[in-house]
Amino acid sequence: MKKICVVTGSRAEYGLLKPIMNAIKNDNQLVLQTIVTGAHLSTEFGLTYKNIEKDGFFIDEKVEMLLSSDTKIGINKSIGLAIISFGEVFERLKPDLLVVLGDRYEILAVSICAMVCNIKIAHLHGGEITEGAIDDAIRHCITKMSHLHFTSTEEYKKRVIQLGEEPSTVFNVGAIGTENIKKLKLLNKNELEEKLNFKIKENTIILTFHPVTLEQKSSKDQFSIILNAISKIQNINIIFTKANADTDGRIINNMIDDYVSKNKNTIAFDTMGQLNYFSALQFVDAVVGNSSSGIIEVPSFNIPTVNIGDRQKGRVCSKSVINCSIDENEIEKAIILALDKNFKNQVKNFKNPYEKQNTCENIVLNIKQFLNQNTSNIKKFYDINF
Repeated sequence: MKKICVVTGSRAEYGLLKPIMNAIKNDNQLVLQTIVTGAHLSTEFGLTYKNIEKDGFFIDEKVEMLLSSDTKIGINKSIGLAIISFGEVFERLKPDLLVVLGDRYEILAVSICAMVCNIKIAHLHGGEITEGAIDDAIRHCITKMSHLHFTSTEEYKKRVIQLGEEPSTVFNVGAIGTENIKKLKLLNKNELEEKLNFKIKENTIILTFHPVTLEQKSSKDQFSIILNAISKIQNINIIFTKANADTDGRIINNMIDDYVSKNKNTIAFDTMGQLNYFSALQFVDAVVGNSSSGIIEVPSFNIPTVNIGDRQKGRVCSKSVINCSIDENEIEKAIILALDKNFKNQVKNFKNPYEKQNTCENIVLNIKQFLNQNTSNIKKFYDINF
């Protein structure tokens, strides 16, 4: 029995990892270990570890590492605290393989600890590009510490190999989130409106904006521009989902609360949960902001995405994604285009480049094969013949 340890530090990440965790849990050759950290353990972000327990998962370890500060110094100290804590956790659990997803700073800390503890790492969603955030460098760092790679497109697979990873360890399995959509039994409109306590009328959008950590313009300035642009559009209804625990995330969340208090037909959530979020995508007219979900999962619902700024710059995009800069007029025009009936009809014919069949099944199968075949943690750098 091989022990597979899954670490999650945020609501969105857990929503993606959940079906993989279920697949590992139900496999008679594997043992699932679950560690929660970061925003999951924060009252401010909804104590979302409770949702993991409600879903039937036993949490082996809760690792406190999130300081009540979203400054650069606070984030650095949180990373240091995580590195100190996870070394002890891995010594107790002794997993055969660590499964991590994406590019957040807490996952960088976890991966560093696993590398030092000589634990193999399987990394999901490597090879992607997000030029406007520190996530970009973090993601590539995690790739170099990992032994097994599951990418969401063929382009990203090639990039992981370009980073020196052995091609036989890199698999294009598609995006987990797009498969989750097909497997979930989504709520109907009445059920959803009752759960959200919000009527989804015509011209309703979901708006999520995270801090862009590498840009000079402040998060406050950027989000003010977005709110000013939205305020110029008549008869618009907005579902806000708040920012993650990134640098200046609290500034954005406070601005959301202030906007909702002054504007009708708006509502804000610390976390919607995957079921509510995906269910809402069936009925809203567009998604606006700079979340990766607007690029990866939203196109599967055949609705437009307005992707603002550089946070997701470089990602593979469906034709349903409208890219615009942090400019009030550009944002206004982009949202008006997204709400245009003719454009929305065109979007119905656009394909999502992140969709593939049997994503979770292929991930678990390749993990099992890898662990049966690879006893050494030694990695060789794969040179491309230019």
